Amino acid sequence: MTIQNGIFTSEAVAAGHPDKICDQISDAILDACLSVDPNSHVAIETAIKDHTLFLFGEITTDAEPDCEGIARSVLHDIGHSDSRWVWTPIDLP
Repeated sequence: MTIQNGIFTSEAVAAGHPDKICDQISDAILDACLSVDPNSHVAIETAIKDHTLFLFGEITTDAEPDCEGIARSVLHDIGHSDSRWVWTPIDLP
């Protein structure tokens, strides 16, 4: 890549960084929806603080994704399978 008269910047984080974990969970939820309903609209953000995981956004789909199960599966697959992860759903109006 050639950059002329500008500055090139990029973010680099190691595997296991919370940003990478969050991206994997959001992507897995999207994949689960699209595998059932190719017309799915998924706007999901995942955030992690300590051992609390937050899912924000909206999903319009005919699929019925198990978001908790998907998140737990991703965490388990990357080695975060301890019992400190707690699922506490909050329903907002």
